[in-house]
Amino acid sequence: MSWGTELWDQFDNLEKHTQWGIDVLEKFIKFVKERTEIELSYAKQLRNLSKKYQPKKNSKEEEEYRYTSARAFLATLNEMNDYAGQHEVISENMTSLITGELTRYVQELKQERKSHFHDGRKAQQHIETCWKQLEASKRRFERDCKEADRAQQYFEKMDADINVTKADVEKARQQAQLRHQMAEDSKAEYSSTLQKFNSEQHDHYYTHIPHIFQKIQEMEERRIVRIGESMKTFAEVDRQVIPIIGKCLDEITKAAESIDHKNDSQLVIEAFKSGFEPPGDVDFEDFTQPMKRTVSESSLSNSRADGRPEPKFGGKSKGKLWPFIKKNKGAGPEDFSNLPPEQRRKKLQQKVDELNRDIQKEMDQRDALTKMKDVYIKNPQMGDAASVDHRLAELGQNIEKLRLEVQKFEGWLAEVEGRLSMRSEARRQSGLYEAQNSSAVNSCAQDRESSPDGSYTEEQSQETEMKVPATDFDDEFDDEEPLPTIGTCKALYTFEGQNEGTISVAEGEMLYVIEEDKGDGWTRIRRNEDEEGYVPTSYVEVYLDKNAKGAMTYI
Repeated sequence: MSWGTELWDQFDNLEKHTQWGIDVLEKFIKFVKERTEIELSYAKQLRNLSKKYQPKKNSKEEEEYRYTSARAFLATLNEMNDYAGQHEVISENMTSLITGELTRYVQELKQERKSHFHDGRKAQQHIETCWKQLEASKRRFERDCKEADRAQQYFEKMDADINVTKADVEKARQQAQLRHQMAEDSKAEYSSTLQKFNSEQHDHYYTHIPHIFQKIQEMEERRIVRIGESMKTFAEVDRQVIPIIGKCLDEITKAAESIDHKNDSQLVIEAFKSGFEPPGDVDFEDFTQPMKRTVSESSLSNSRADGRPEPKFGGKSKGKLWPFIKKNKGAGPEDFSNLPPEQRRKKLQQKVDELNRDIQKEMDQRDALTKMKDVYIKNPQMGDAASVDHRLAELGQNIEKLRLEVQKFEGWLAEVEGRLSMRSEARRQSGLYEAQNSSAVNSCAQDRESSPDGSYTEEQSQETEMKVPATDFDDEFDDEEPLPTIGTCKALYTFEGQNEGTISVAEGEMLYVIEEDKGDGWTRIRRNEDEEGYVPTSYVEVYLDKNAKGAMTYI
């Protein structure tokens, strides 16, 4: 069974059939591609569905997953996520093993088919050319024979006519002989062309065309085998993930079987049990006598009474405005001197770290430009070395400016750290923090501690006030006598007191000290009976009266 012998005259039909075979292959490729897209879309929807019903972190839903039914549902969600992953595997394997491979094979098949049919058309054109040559030789032989007959008849006519001269008769005879010779030559050429054509035709239909059609047949059979193998792969890709999908389903079944309805019921009891006894029987109420009603001590009415909130300590909040309540967020001094010492130290350290990072960035840029300049010097065709000099100079200036800034902030930082260490040592020696936590002094000091952003808030002081039981301290605080003067101070710099509890001072102004720095970086001063408040200790020079050993200066 060979196409070359059975279908020797079906060139056009074979061309159409092989094109149909390629179309079928491309249709199958498109089908598999759409299947992979469906698998990906399905996997994505499954993942989104699983994510949608996952418990949110730090939410009430997390508490619900102590129940076995909720945990089983969570396990189902996780297994569905793995189930979706297997559909992604199906899509990936079909894309790589079928779509990609068949796409490349179709391109090769098209090129091979084009080559075979090109050879077939070339053979057909050759045999058609041979046939045309044979027809031309045949017509020429036929024409020469007719011309020879006419010349012979003309010679015989001239030879029979007595009025024709001998010369004319001889001329007619020579013409007849010439035409006979031409006819013989045409006959020989026609015979030779005919033999050649018959040989070419035999080779065409028994050698060339069978050989070409055999190649086309083999190509088509390979295509059929290939599409069959691809269909097997299509099924095998699905079959490979069936065990894993089955395992996911087994895990879902296992999670469902782990549900313990008795355990969940017990958890409900533990979660909502009030501990009260049910109410007792309701006695008959005789309205002719004072009502007597015995109610269980643990009745619902008692439970409501017991449910009343207990009075809170420190209930008499007087809405005090504690010092340093931040009014606005305007830009403070460059050295953060408006902040308490610890907050100031943190801000200065952050600023130093930030400047060091900026210096490192600038140095990295400078190193990169220096290397580029070296490359330009060694290879001038790559660029002009002088073009980067201006940028290098700018980077050098920037680095120098940043280093000066670092030195400035490091100086302030060292000053603050030194002062903090000195004050810590002083506190340890004097036993300042050995007092009881419930004392009013410590309560006020805690209220004045700064928040992480360096501001003092009313909420902090209210929280502290709520934590301290209501004592006579509140009344004493409200009705306390004005603090006595313990010294004087001179303002070294102008300070704009923009926060609640602070006071503005002008450079060189003399004021009274009523409370020295307790380690938070602030000193309490008084201008007159109605004006007093806090200023940064670093802004004033303090002179204590009799308790100080001479003049004490905080700079």
